[in-house]
Amino acid sequence: MRKSNKIDRRKKYYMVLDTETCPIDRECQDVTPENMLVYDIGYAIVDKKGNVYRTGSYVISDVFFKEFYSKMQSSYYAKKIPNYMQDIGENKRKVKSWGEISFILREVIQEFKVAAIVAHNARFDFGALKNTKEYLNQYAMLPFMTWYDSLKMARSVVAEMPTYKQFCQDNRYITKTGKCKLTAEVLYRYISGNDDFKESHTALEDCIIEKEILAYCFKQRKKMTRLLFNKVV
Repeated sequence: MRKSNKIDRRKKYYMVLDTETCPIDRECQDVTPENMLVYDIGYAIVDKKGNVYRTGSYVISDVFFKEFYSKMQSSYYAKKIPNYMQDIGENKRKVKSWGEISFILREVIQEFKVAAIVAHNARFDFGALKNTKEYLNQYAMLPFMTWYDSLKMARSVVAEMPTYKQFCQDNRYITKTGKCKLTAEVLYRYISGNDDFKESHTALEDCIIEKEILAYCFKQRKKMTRLLFNKVV
């Protein structure tokens, strides 16, 4: 975990959060939070400009190891398991229990007086955390917080930009319904100008690209939809 220097209380801080999940029922074809267990959680404390003040990357032992043979082998990204094992061995990712991670995140939220949790397609991350909590019979991972959805933010700001529409048309980033794609990967390709970028699909690494989406939306200084809900999970 990277420690911050003295915290500037004049700034608002946000916790960009991302989760990686494995399915409870591998026969289920639909990717819904109700069928997911979170095994990897990452966060980055950022300001509106995307400056990073603290990061954390945690493998949830209650799922990754206790459910290793029954659930993890059917993870949509099971091929990444050897990489996780290597990262754990090199201390790049911490292995912690659900309760330990909850304690860490709550402390960080309190320390920075975090204004909101931010996630891309936040309803999925929220739902997957809620489902994992219930599956493990644990208490809430996070306190009562305001949640922002950077997908909603991008939909109301970036998707309306003529340059983004042209970018999606030129690169065929179009959905089946004819709309511009707003995945974190496509948005980051547009923002960064790197059309070869591939999303990692590991929690902390995805937080780092999602905080760029957040900062880009704030930079436009336009009215946008961002509040998803105020809840505990």
